[in-house]
Amino acid sequence: MSKSNFSRRGVLKTGAIAGAGLALPTYLRADAHAGFTNAPGDSEVILGFNVPQTGPYADEGADELRAYELAVEHLNGGGDGGMLNTFSSKVLDGTGILGREVKYVTGDTQTKSDAARASARSMIEKDGAIMITGGSSSGVAVAVQALCQEAGVIFMAGLTHSNDTTGKDKRANGFRHFFNSYMTGAALAPVLAANYGTDRKAYHLTADYNWGYTTEEAIRSSTEAMGWETVNAVKTPLTQTDFSSYIAPVLNSGADVLVLNHYGGNMVNSLTNAVQFGLRDAMANGHNFEIVVPLYSRLMARGAGANVKGIFGSTNWHWSLQDEGSKAFVQSFGTKYGFPPSQAAHTTYVQTLLYADAVTRAGSFNPCAVAEALEDYEFDGLGNGKTLYRGDDHQCFKDVLVVKGKENPENEFDLLEIVEVTPVDQVTYDPNHPQFQGGALGTCNPGA
Repeated sequence: MSKSNFSRRGVLKTGAIAGAGLALPTYLRADAHAGFTNAPGDSEVILGFNVPQTGPYADEGADELRAYELAVEHLNGGGDGGMLNTFSSKVLDGTGILGREVKYVTGDTQTKSDAARASARSMIEKDGAIMITGGSSSGVAVAVQALCQEAGVIFMAGLTHSNDTTGKDKRANGFRHFFNSYMTGAALAPVLAANYGTDRKAYHLTADYNWGYTTEEAIRSSTEAMGWETVNAVKTPLTQTDFSSYIAPVLNSGADVLVLNHYGGNMVNSLTNAVQFGLRDAMANGHNFEIVVPLYSRLMARGAGANVKGIFGSTNWHWSLQDEGSKAFVQSFGTKYGFPPSQAAHTTYVQTLLYADAVTRAGSFNPCAVAEALEDYEFDGLGNGKTLYRGDDHQCFKDVLVVKGKENPENEFDLLEIVEVTPVDQVTYDPNHPQFQGGALGTCNPGA
């Protein structure tokens, strides 16, 4: 567990306990017990940033950490203030959160659910974190969200796209700003039909965990509804690095579209293998063979290089957006780090501000007061236009971007172009939609 701007606190050694050399978690301290887990003192509040610092999504995790550090800087009155200046809510004033300096601890999820839970638990029990945020995997998000529900702290999800996070595995203590698989299908399918026609045959390669499953389901459902046929769907291990054995059968499958339900390094490797096997130059069923990447990021596009040219996908946010919030964030991030932020950086920065804003509006760090402040909260100025945090499932609803790889990028960051901003109404669904059935939000848990 690494720390930044953090002096060890959250332990009490007195009497027999001190003599035995045992440390009490913060939430069991008598002076910290104020009706909820890890109630902060008067001077500082600790946030826990839990991201993949190793593993297939490590590039995303590194950018998330950069954004978290920037958010903390802005909340504490440093830098240019970033999106604090464009946020429709004006309660954050650069004096921390409720007058307490924001400090943080970090953990490595390793893109593994068990490791992510262990690092989150350590931040809560040993370091006194009152809120956990981060991650670039829906498997991790669901696991950590459940832990935070049990522990009585708020979980502000990072990059998690599976329907399950705010579907069958939703929790009252968890909130997601990022969009989801259903929204990708609803936004992407009409663009695919307009560009490739409605008589296509698709072959899916799908990451073998909850994000892959719900993304495949969403893309299959939306494309089959417009006339496409799914000829095969094959699961691939998250740990896979060479996808040649999975790509080889595609050309003889009868398919004329390959859908890569992969993310991060997986997508970079599988797309590279697909190009090496000649799929982009092939013909099938009288069509040019096409490849679709449902969930895109600039970091993935950079890793895949020229192979992304012309390939459609969706994204939660892109640094080229010209709204005032996006421009402010890109300016702040670029000044600090020397390059534009990714969608992972954007969603984690925004989640940190939204948590701080909810605490401030509620006038309390009590997670149930924070949850109440976030539910059915409408806001603007954070880079996605008008946004709603729906109370029914704690999912954010906002416009969705359909993008494609640029044919002639002007620089190493100019890799994706926005082809459509899909209005929020087109991607909004009923909480009881079949792709989200099962599970219950439950009630907020304040913990200790």
